[in-house]
Amino acid sequence: MLTNTIDPNTWVDKYSDYLFNYTIVRVDDKEIAQDLVQETFLAGLKSMKNFKGEASERTWLISILKRKIIDYYRKINSKKGKAEVRLNYNSDTDSEGDWLEERVADPFDANAEGEIENKELGTAIHHCIGKLPEKQATIFKMKTIQGFDTETICNEYSITASNLWVIIHRARTALAACLEKNWF
Repeated sequence: MLTNTIDPNTWVDKYSDYLFNYTIVRVDDKEIAQDLVQETFLAGLKSMKNFKGEASERTWLISILKRKIIDYYRKINSKKGKAEVRLNYNSDTDSEGDWLEERVADPFDANAEGEIENKELGTAIHHCIGKLPEKQATIFKMKTIQGFDTETICNEYSITASNLWVIIHRARTALAACLEKNWF
């Protein structure tokens, strides 16, 4: 039995201030925050048929907004070096997900801390990396965050390039599952 319903006619009155306040803290730009909230409402309208009533209307809109914020950072950071994390946004489509390229700082690197535009996502990513097996986490960080080349990593760990990419793939899969559980 569905306990929550959806009424887009009330969204602006009920949720616009809350969604804006949620967004402005994460993007620190009034116009961008307003645009992201508008995009969230539009995406909500387009995907109303997917609302299952399992979460509140506000929680559902926040989950859409989080994806919009991620897309915003992915777009502005797409040409810079980042960790890549595979996230399955829509489990009901043929698509396997979208690439999220987000700046992830090494917590031991004081200079990188100031470069994290999305601290909440960075914290969630580091938390999830911490849950990976030690070797997998180290190899993932070396390749995707620290930018080591394949040959260097393979030589250090006495593995083949194919083995390296299997490890990276498994790490991405585990990170995606962890982020969907703990961040979305």
